[in-house]
Amino acid sequence: MKKKTLALVMAACMVASVFAGCGGNGGGSSSGDNNSSGKSLRLVNGKIEVDAQLKELAEAYEKETGTKVTIESMGGGVDIQGQLKNYNQAGNMPDIFVCGGSSDFKNWTDNIVDLSDQEWTKDTELAYKEDGKVYGFPYTQEAIGLCYNADILQKAGIDPKSITGPESMKKAFETLDAKKSELGLTAVLGYSAEPVNLYWSTGNHIFSAYQDGGLQRGDTKYFDMLSKGEIDKTRFNDFSKMVALFNKYSDPALLVSGTYDQQILNFASGKYAFVTQGSWIGATMTGKDDKDAYKAAGNFKCGILPYAFQEGMDRLESDSPSYWAVTKNDNSDAAKKFLQWCAGDAGQQILVEKAGFVSPFKSSKYVASDPFAQTLTDYQKAGKTSGWTWPGNKEGLAQNALGQVFNDFAQGKIATPEDFTNKMATTIKDYYSK
Repeated sequence: MKKKTLALVMAACMVASVFAGCGGNGGGSSSGDNNSSGKSLRLVNGKIEVDAQLKELAEAYEKETGTKVTIESMGGGVDIQGQLKNYNQAGNMPDIFVCGGSSDFKNWTDNIVDLSDQEWTKDTELAYKEDGKVYGFPYTQEAIGLCYNADILQKAGIDPKSITGPESMKKAFETLDAKKSELGLTAVLGYSAEPVNLYWSTGNHIFSAYQDGGLQRGDTKYFDMLSKGEIDKTRFNDFSKMVALFNKYSDPALLVSGTYDQQILNFASGKYAFVTQGSWIGATMTGKDDKDAYKAAGNFKCGILPYAFQEGMDRLESDSPSYWAVTKNDNSDAAKKFLQWCAGDAGQQILVEKAGFVSPFKSSKYVASDPFAQTLTDYQKAGKTSGWTWPGNKEGLAQNALGQVFNDFAQGKIATPEDFTNKMATTIKDYYSK
């Protein structure tokens, strides 16, 4: 995944540009030749960086079944949902297409197939559901959390499994801070509350710890409160104390006005023990952008911890950033067979080992080479994950409201965790009342 621009960062986390809130016109697509035999499918993919790997997947399926699957990949700022709407108006809808989340699926309520009866649905908790019915096939998963350099923690004598709540998190930060020089650290933590380009990190991802952290998958209690413009102040105040800890121990050069590229490069270089991001940064660390820095730092082992702002929060926030939906047409049954094959051994081997995806399927025996893949897989196998409800928040909440409040707290304009909680409460109430 490329992360050099905000649009591509959001594409990594929320593939469809409407879902990411950064739609555009322009960009490009890559597609294969159409098959005129009638025994063919067409799939619109939103991750252009794995175009070659998905075409390899399609070739393997055609070799095994005789059904050709044409991959049409879109990226680079393309408004995918807009293009799909154009296809629909022209009677040219693909058989399978990408949807980023609820706002995307709402575009196709009457046009997509209910997949609830498919066998693969029994093997994953990450399928996209509406009203108890399955409409989206999760072809990968990502996790949000406190990413860590396992080698540095080991040198500091810190077992990441011991970080189970606010006190143990604080103790680990204090220990690392005292050993910065001997460990070669610039700072304990790489956290940025820059409000213009990184609002999505604070206002969506870190805020999601309050909203979804520690909950059973499917529990929407705090999302439901938020939808009414309300927060649970007791829970939020515990969350605020964690954010205050981030403010204290983050790299001062990054905290208020840093960039995403600086944040990930410094972590990949071994300058931070922790970074507030998610599993997607592994692709940047091992890709052409930061691979030299990561290699120079020893290609250290990585992991992710839940944002445990209350004791015992041991569930990692993990979900599929986007899904494949099946169009209602004469090819629906053939499309469903293809998805079932993708969830099986042959498809999983290519999607995981070649495309680098972390499998959302419990029975998959493959683990990607990505630095964070093993940790995410371990949490999934243990049934210790929470879902994401934050993509359903009111449009623009993070960009137009929450990001600035995080920044004010980082700057010291908001003095205490209690003040941060109160400011968030009034900001959210005002935003949802509009």
